Amino acid sequence: MSSKKPLVKFAPKGTDSFYDAIKIRVEDYFVQNKIDKTANTAMKVKTIAMLCFYFIPYVLIVTGVASMSLWIFYGLWLVMGIGIVGIGTSVMHDSNHGAYSQNAYVNSFLGNLLNILGGYSRNWRIQHNILHHTYTNLDGLDEDIEAGFLLRMSPNRKQYRFHRYQHIYAWFLYMIMNLFWVTVKDYRQIFKYEKEGLLRKEKISLKKAIWELSGIKLFYITYIIVLPILFSQVAWYQVVLGFTFMHLTAGLGLACVFQPAHVVESSTFPEMPVTQKMEDSWAVHQILNTANFSPGSHITAWFIGGLNYQIEHHLFPQICHIHYPKIAPIIAQTAREYNLPYHVQKTFVRAIWEHGRMLYLLGRPIKPSNA
Repeated sequence: MSSKKPLVKFAPKGTDSFYDAIKIRVEDYFVQNKIDKTANTAMKVKTIAMLCFYFIPYVLIVTGVASMSLWIFYGLWLVMGIGIVGIGTSVMHDSNHGAYSQNAYVNSFLGNLLNILGGYSRNWRIQHNILHHTYTNLDGLDEDIEAGFLLRMSPNRKQYRFHRYQHIYAWFLYMIMNLFWVTVKDYRQIFKYEKEGLLRKEKISLKKAIWELSGIKLFYITYIIVLPILFSQVAWYQVVLGFTFMHLTAGLGLACVFQPAHVVESSTFPEMPVTQKMEDSWAVHQILNTANFSPGSHITAWFIGGLNYQIEHHLFPQICHIHYPKIAPIIAQTAREYNLPYHVQKTFVRAIWEHGRMLYLLGRPIKPSNA
């Protein structure tokens, strides 16, 4: 018999709330400018570019063109790792939120690109859409701050002596994140989600999910490792090293996109309330636990799917990220009017620094309080 996670209810938004205000103002922006909230032409062009980052190097590898030089060979795997980051943040992410297109089939097709990258889109939607976006930084419910005992990513987590060095070694763990994901994590998650009653939200049984996941993993291993071993004209271990290099690149890249948005000193990291009732409304909770970075960089916003505008994304995940730079000033102004913070770091480097600083603070010895 499956058990369910305890429900946590957010405080009512109230009348004339912050969330009501931003919804009205953002909606007015799209209506007045006669803009669709989903992907525009620029987004579609970017989609093609991101797919090329991944699939063109793959074709060059599997056809043996890259065998002329190991530098070129490994360089192409590196580009594929960058392509994973680009597709994951710019295409798959919006699609699985239903933000890419008004057509559900288009969203489903592009959302399932994650399966081709080695993941499992059903698990991703549960972990990201349901748990992370609803219970951001809430200990025990947001899996994005659950990194096992090696990393302490919340002040509510148990501290070990070795955590004092986590601001140094965390980056190496981030690198292997994707390798763990494509090999072990998805299987662990489906059993966990079945136990918690979350697989039902994807309308799939555990048995069917296992078969589906196994088929996806078999297909992935076949095309990404077996075919290059057979046709790339390089040694099998070079292919395995290239595959590993690709995922080390992608793991570090993805971590550097997502972690500075939530695991920073400005976040509140609430504990699970005993009463299962939160003090803040959902929208206020999101803005208190999310941060933007590098708002002036068009290159950053282009490549990482507007996820440097995480506040906008968390408040309006059904809006395509291509529109975030335009609606960001609306949300920032409204937050000020409601005396709410709007956390933002001016540069990407500064955001990474602040995340590293938070890891350092979370690893410092906890001083006992005076009686």
